[in-house]
Amino acid sequence: MEQKITLEEIQNFKGNYPKQLWYLFFVEMWERFCFYGMRGVLVIFMVDQLFLKEDHASEQYGAIQAFVYAFTFIGGIFADKVLGFKKSLFFGGIVMILGNLLIAIAPHDFFYYGIAFSIIGTGFFKPNVSSMVGELYHENDGRRDAGYGMFYAGINVGGLFGGALCVYLGKFYSWQLCFLSAAIVMFLGLITFLFTKKHLGPIGDSPLLHLDVKKRRIREIAVYAASILSLPFIFIMVKNTKYTDYFMYTIGTIAVSYFAYELFKLGDAKLQKKLFAAFLFVFFYFLFNSIYEQSGGSLSLFAKDNLNDQLLFFTIDPNVVNNSSNTFFVVVLSPLIGLLWIWLGKRKIEPNTLIKFGIGFLFLAASFYIFYLTKFFADVKGITSLNVFTFAYLITTIGELCLGPIGMSIITKLSPKRLFGMMMGLWFLASAFGQLAAGKLGAEISRSNTGDTLVSKLQSYTEGYYQLAIYSLIAGLVLLAISPFIRKLMQEVK
Repeated sequence: MEQKITLEEIQNFKGNYPKQLWYLFFVEMWERFCFYGMRGVLVIFMVDQLFLKEDHASEQYGAIQAFVYAFTFIGGIFADKVLGFKKSLFFGGIVMILGNLLIAIAPHDFFYYGIAFSIIGTGFFKPNVSSMVGELYHENDGRRDAGYGMFYAGINVGGLFGGALCVYLGKFYSWQLCFLSAAIVMFLGLITFLFTKKHLGPIGDSPLLHLDVKKRRIREIAVYAASILSLPFIFIMVKNTKYTDYFMYTIGTIAVSYFAYELFKLGDAKLQKKLFAAFLFVFFYFLFNSIYEQSGGSLSLFAKDNLNDQLLFFTIDPNVVNNSSNTFFVVVLSPLIGLLWIWLGKRKIEPNTLIKFGIGFLFLAASFYIFYLTKFFADVKGITSLNVFTFAYLITTIGELCLGPIGMSIITKLSPKRLFGMMMGLWFLASAFGQLAAGKLGAEISRSNTGDTLVSKLQSYTEGYYQLAIYSLIAGLVLLAISPFIRKLMQEVK
């Protein structure tokens, strides 16, 4: 029998990256192909095929995305307490495949049923790969930021191709083929995981290995059964967005209460301060996502009607650009910025995580100001420049890379190991509330368009982006102002 690799052997790696990072990179790459592909077509499908009004579609999109991320919090806790990361990931992948296949069979009839499956599946899959990346490193390993940067690139390689292919297949060929392609790539992700999980050693094993097999299995089956039984409930909630707020406020209250319980249970003032600092990062991540996550909602609707199809010397569909340019820029810039942090760190001039977060907000503000500026490049029909629009995404991406991968890294640095899953869940729950808020902001932008021409739509949408630029600027300045207080809470963590 082959001897299992130990955690110490994994963490004592040479060079910049452990080899296991590449296995997790590819697993997450396929899952992101599926996720970003689905995300990019939701609003377009709902407006063009289900005939929802733009403001309703934005709210529906926000609700769906909110549920997806909210269930990562629940999935993270079940992985921590019962399943372990490996089993949680595998179960989630299977359920996601079933969801996409369901929509592919009959997109118009089974859309909301398939979405309910996808929500459960993503909840069990999404937080666990990120948590396993954290365990590849010793607690004080300075290479962790670069590792998360490279992992973030993997997420976006999948997002790039998924975002482009699914939009292209849906708009120009067949919606059935669009959703089928998402199922196929998710299947590839699971196969990749099955062939490479032996290299992860004890990382992701069940936390209940001390129990006898029968007791452990009963608990695992209970989790699987409860998840499947919740599907009708999720279906009702997703289809009727008026219930979404009640659900989100309830799970938000439970999550914060559970966090407070774990915080006080620690009993060690130093650990408590660090965990509270991690919570503040989570809160600012929520604010960031409330603005940033217009890409699948209002920016998708803006791209559908108000952009030309000329990008530099190429003719390309604006929705393909909207759904893939951010991920393209991440793929190009992420390894470079990861290595930049290492280079600056060696020279002891690397900005701390708080400054990186603040810079992220300032770039986000600049990018939405550029989205606003597209109005000055429009023709008399209200069609504006795809080049300027894409440049705004370049600026968005720089901001995201100062915050996204670093955020995941700092959460694992500040949290006790046994709370990794919960804190990753909270990180994704911040995304859930960000998505919900982004959907509501996008709906307000749509409602502000009282006319019925592309010119009036251009005017109302760009004015909305101007307001979002102001909000982002204020959030960034507040974060930089309170950074000395947060630094004290973080203690030795940088």
